[in-house]
Amino acid sequence: MKANYKQTTSLLLGIALTAIIGCTSEQLPNPLDTRLERRLSELSPNGTLDYFQLPNSNTELGRVPAGVGNPLSREKIELGRMLFFETGLAADAMHDTGKGTYSCGSCHVPSAGFMPGAKQGIADGGVGFGRNGESRGRLISYAEEELDVQGARPLSVLNTAFVTNSTWSGKFGANHANEGTEHAWVGDAEVNELGLDGLEAQIIEGTTLHRMRVTEGWLDTLGYLPMYDAAFADFPEEDRYTRLTTSFALSAYLRSLTTTEAPFQRWVRGEEEAMNDQEKAGALVFFTKAGCYRCHKGASLSSTEFHALGVRDLWESGAFATGPQDIRNLGRGGFTGREEDLYKFKVPQLYNMKNSPFYFHGSSRHSLRAVVEYFNEGEPENDRVPEGQISPYLHPLNLTEQEIADLVAFLEHGLYDPNLERFVPEEVLSGNCFPNNDPLSQEQLGCN
Repeated sequence: MKANYKQTTSLLLGIALTAIIGCTSEQLPNPLDTRLERRLSELSPNGTLDYFQLPNSNTELGRVPAGVGNPLSREKIELGRMLFFETGLAADAMHDTGKGTYSCGSCHVPSAGFMPGAKQGIADGGVGFGRNGESRGRLISYAEEELDVQGARPLSVLNTAFVTNSTWSGKFGANHANEGTEHAWVGDAEVNELGLDGLEAQIIEGTTLHRMRVTEGWLDTLGYLPMYDAAFADFPEEDRYTRLTTSFALSAYLRSLTTTEAPFQRWVRGEEEAMNDQEKAGALVFFTKAGCYRCHKGASLSSTEFHALGVRDLWESGAFATGPQDIRNLGRGGFTGREEDLYKFKVPQLYNMKNSPFYFHGSSRHSLRAVVEYFNEGEPENDRVPEGQISPYLHPLNLTEQEIADLVAFLEHGLYDPNLERFVPEEVLSGNCFPNNDPLSQEQLGCN
């Protein structure tokens, strides 16, 4: 009896200890969460994680940064959402074969993270789509110099509410980084004389550059006048259907593209299980040893800073209508004309970068691991970029293999919003296929 009593007592004691230990372990915080929260608080100007929170444009529209003279409204955003994918605007194409075949979404494909699915975006003169925009090619009826293409890879338009001066060179926008650059406001940058911010200024110029017809008559033909009336009721009717209001609507839409469903965004809002331990470890590498945070700042992990990284240019990848003399190879210096700005490019945002396998302004890297390895090695590859121009942040990082793997996991998965389709309309008023409407794209997109 005594033996049985002792055995029973020991068993009960063991069960109790197990229960206590189990409860204690459930209550103990994950040290990765503790370290990451402490580090982000150190980097935050106000000492809280709010600094890293993107506003939800559906529920927190008042927190989304608006452009000068362009207060945000639901009506503007909805109009901009339709216009962004409206291939009917492409009525001023170079040739008849290009008319009505492309949209803003041709080069900013939602499933490709609002970037081209190929190394280079092609609007007018492009044909085909594939599954993710990767099969876009040149229409045979277009000479290479007639194509509407870019000499540097188009940037993602995600989280552009935080972009004050747009393009790789930052040439659009009258304020912020461009104060004191008035001497360079010539050519397409003359639009800065309007005093607008980057998105609004660039899109005014861009609708012309990309051969889109924006007239009252054509917008009426496509059926958009009632949407303009709702979005711009405060504009006199004679000023309501213009490139300016079109720019305001498209900019409002772009400002609404915030990647709030990414695991890191959910984590900074208090969902500790939104990221796994490897992604949290990678975030720690990002915000400590790798030094990524020195350029990629704030909620969008971007900045209006310009750095020379010594990567190859787009022409070296065999892209159309560009070459070694393309002024866009000079980055910020190609706009300002200042020697100290040569070969420096704006810091991009980092969300949903895994959607399209082309990185840097010249599409010279094809995986996020390759990008991390480039920074880890810290050796420039473009011998046309003088050593004195290279950013002081490009140097060997001495990351371990595990740190590289963790950092890649954070970039690929922690910063990945899986639901970008919420920003895409079901149809556009023209009834056309989108983002492309050429016969091959129609077939590949299932529009037939």
